[in-house]
Formats: sequence, structure tokens, C-alpha cells
Amino acid sequence: MPVGTLASVKSLTTDQLQQLGPEIILNNTYHLMLRPGIDLLEQLGGVHRFMNWDRAVLSDSGGFQVFSLSSIRKVREEGVEFRSHIDGSAHFLSPETSISIQQRMGVDIAMAFDECPAYGIAHAEVERSMELTHRWARRSLAARTGESALFGIVQGGIHHDLRKRSAEEIGAIEFDGVAIGGVSVGEPKEEMLDVMRFTAPLLPEDKPRYLMGVGTPEDLLDGVAAGIDMFDCVMPTRNARNGSLFTSLGKVAIKNARYANDQGPLDPNCSCTTCRTVSRAYLRHLYVTGEIAAMVYNTIHNVSFYLDLMRGIRQSIASNSLQAFRDAFLSRVTGGEVDA
Repeated sequence: MPVGTLASVKSLTTDQLQQLGPEIILNNTYHLMLRPGIDLLEQLGGVHRFMNWDRAVLSDSGGFQVFSLSSIRKVREEGVEFRSHIDGSAHFLSPETSISIQQRMGVDIAMAFDECPAYGIAHAEVERSMELTHRWARRSLAARTGESALFGIVQGGIHHDLRKRSAEEIGAIEFDGVAIGGVSVGEPKEEMLDVMRFTAPLLPEDKPRYLMGVGTPEDLLDGVAAGIDMFDCVMPTRNARNGSLFTSLGKVAIKNARYANDQGPLDPNCSCTTCRTVSRAYLRHLYVTGEIAAMVYNTIHNVSFYLDLMRGIRQSIASNSLQAFRDAFLSRVTGGEVDA
């Protein structure tokens, strides 16, 4: 799922995004409740009409942003009091208000409100947070009144015993899908992969499994191999704006001088608009001169690359060749930056 936090996938128009072909994108409850505000967003017809998007939208519940962006917050059983990172104004989110906001946004998949514990805190504190998430999960489900699907979120930090308990508890609740939350919050990559590989097989087999906030192309392959169905990450768009481009032959740091007179396409195996119409030399020129078009071209390619990767993964599963697909992909993209 391309990330459209503020009802916009950064650097792309809705029309450009539709041409790339994602079936679903992600919006964010926390950010949209602050700007433009849920009353105005509902008045304007919800997120689909607001951004002229006729495909599916999943919304993050706002829980992660409350804990990562709000410097002043107070957590209690009822919910979280916090101050906006924008202007310091006071707000309150609970399972009930989060679900209400997501339903008023008109999303297709809403997420249960959860608490995301910081990496490195004590086992007992992670356990306390996890149990609060479980209570909030039940309240989130009870608060649903609309047609949006609702996913629960498994927490538990890096602790296998807590992840197992959380997977059992959330998996037993009548959610439409189950997510693994609380990863990519500062832990080393190997610990993230360990949590994912341990937790994914514990989730219900008959519901979508969603790994939140991950990750690199290699992470997606590892996640699918472990049984994950859905992913979101800002990496394709953020890296694009920073000139770090994913290709079928490896990464390209487009600012490097080696591309100054490179007339070849960014990725000879890609059919996106960027790779069909402009050269590496032109992309480098746009980037080093600070042209806005650099972000547009780069983002078109990175999002296209991720979507093509997922299409390839789906096709390999259908043909029972996922391992061969993974091995071939990794052999191409590992080994340093692409040569001119």
C-alpha cells in the first residue's frame, strides 16, 4: 500500500497514482483529524471524494502517531490526551473516537486503536501496554457501526511470549484482518525480522495478515515467505525524494557524478513513465538542481517498482515458484550501487 498520510501520496497527483495501479492506499487518522479536520473532511464527502480516489483506502488508527509525534500526552484507560505537533492544541483519542473518525472518513479498512510501546523498555512495561491494546481492541470492535472492515493489531515488542499471547488474544476477536504492529520502531533489522517470522504463523490463516510500516524490497520478500499478505511503508516515496532509487539491478543514488552523462534508462527492465521517457543523466540533472520534477519522476519509478515487485511475488506464488523468484531477485539487487 503506497502511503498517502495526508490524503496524498507525496509528489504524485491522484491521476498519476491511479495510472500506477495500486488497488489500495493508506491514509492516517491522526493527521487528517488535525488537518483538514474530521468535520470538514466529512462535509467534503470523505477521503475518497476529497482526493478523487475510487479505489480502497486503509486508515491507520492514529495510535502510532500519538506516541511518536506528540511530545505531551497522557495515557489512561479511557484513551489518550495529547497535544498536536502542529500547534500544541489539546486533543483526545480513544478506541471509540478513533473508530468514529475512521468511519466518518469513509475508509474501506479501519484499524483498531492501540498503544505502540517504545523499543527497549522493560518486559513488564511492554506487557502492560499490550494488555491495554487488547482491551482497546475489544472496545474498537464494539464501537464499529459502519461498513468499514476492521483489523486488530498484535503488539508485544520483541518478546516471543508476549507476541504469542497477543496473537492468540487478537486472533480470537472477530476482526476482519490482523496486523503485526510495534515493529520498525528503532529495533535492529534482525529483531524486526525475528518478530515477524515468529508472529506471522500464529495469526489466523483465514484472515489477511498485515505487517505495519515495513519496508525494503528484501523485507517484503521475507514477509511474504513468512505468510504476510499486506504491507505499507513510506520508503518508496521518501527515498525517491532523497534521490535513492530502487531498480531491478540494485539501488541508484541518482546524485552521483557517474550518472552525469548516462543516457540509459534508470531501469532497463521497468516500463514506468520515468524509465520509458527520460535518462539517468536527466534525472541526475533535475535532482542536483533541485527541480520539483525530480521528486515526481523518482516517485513514479519507486512506487512502480514496489507495485511490480508485489505483482511478481503474487505470480510466483500462483506458479509455486516463490523461492526461485526470491533467489533471482536477491542475486540481482545485492552487491552495491548500479554501475553506469
